[in-house]
Amino acid sequence: MPLALFDLDGTLVDRQSAFGDAVSCLCRSLDLPPDAEQWLRTELADRATAGDFARLREAFGLEASAADLWQEYVDLMAAAVTCRPEVLEGLARLRAAAWTIGVITNGAGDIQRAKLAGTGLDDLVHGVAASGDLEIRKPDRRLFALGATRCGVSLADGGWMVGDNPTGDIGGGRQAGLRTIWLRGRPWPDGLPAAHHVVDDVTDAITILLAETE
Repeated sequence: MPLALFDLDGTLVDRQSAFGDAVSCLCRSLDLPPDAEQWLRTELADRATAGDFARLREAFGLEASAADLWQEYVDLMAAAVTCRPEVLEGLARLRAAAWTIGVITNGAGDIQRAKLAGTGLDDLVHGVAASGDLEIRKPDRRLFALGATRCGVSLADGGWMVGDNPTGDIGGGRQAGLRTIWLRGRPWPDGLPAAHHVVDDVTDAITILLAETE
């Protein structure tokens, strides 16, 4: 069974729009002042952890516990995040073609798994490795190895990595011995070897993978 590992945010799901919605809802729910909302939008722009909400609580003197603030944000993100139907359908076709599908993502495990559950992606993937599980981040090869193991396969058998981050997804994937497909958009760093394929949409990457097994 060939292995296909996918990034989550910006590849399978649209984190940015969900992030904006979740922050707005959280600020309304807590009646936070505008400077707190701006703090959240700045501090959580790239990723969010439970520790961020301990800092939010301290900075703005909030009564709710950091754990409760974090859980509310996780729930709001899970409700707001979306995965397009054509992406879900493409992954279902990969599974039907006997592919093993994993998700390799930088982020706290609880929020990333909440996104997978909220979008239905958890029914389509065989395993998930989130950086918060081991406190290691892409492009560290160990995260890719963990993802393969959680899918029930070995990284030594090879496979593919699909993602939008040149260094984390494509550079990391290559270092892990995987073939790579890049979703163009971010600037490509000087000196980073090219991806095996470059696409504009993750559905195009799925089409390439399906062609490998025809």
